[in-house]
Amino acid sequence: MNPEDLKYTAEHEWVRVDGAEPGTVRIGITDYAQEALGDIVYVSLPEVGARLDAGQACGEVESTKSVSDIYAPLSGVVTARNEALDGAPELVNSDPYGEGWMFELRLADAAQAAGLLDAAAYAASTA
Repeated sequence: MNPEDLKYTAEHEWVRVDGAEPGTVRIGITDYAQEALGDIVYVSLPEVGARLDAGQACGEVESTKSVSDIYAPLSGVVTARNEALDGAPELVNSDPYGEGWMFELRLADAAQAAGLLDAAAYAASTA
């Protein structure tokens, strides 16, 4: 079940818009994505301060099955990354919407988030 309070991309990233800092979002991959990947063994994340464009590959998730790119769902500057994933990449499997978050982004344009999918539209795209 996809949390209703998140926004989603067709590339299976989620975006939490109600971050602690206005104009900042938290990003991760969906339960659907982690399930398809299998056991995650390594996560490569963008550096704090990196400028990302929407749709840009900015990291990787490596599992026992494959390696997949992580895409920036929106444009902005990376303000934080989940350092816990360095030592415990399996958090993406066990808690993809919580402790398995990946990075935070200060948006270049907050209006961009309006173009993301809601939970129902994302669920329909994965059915």
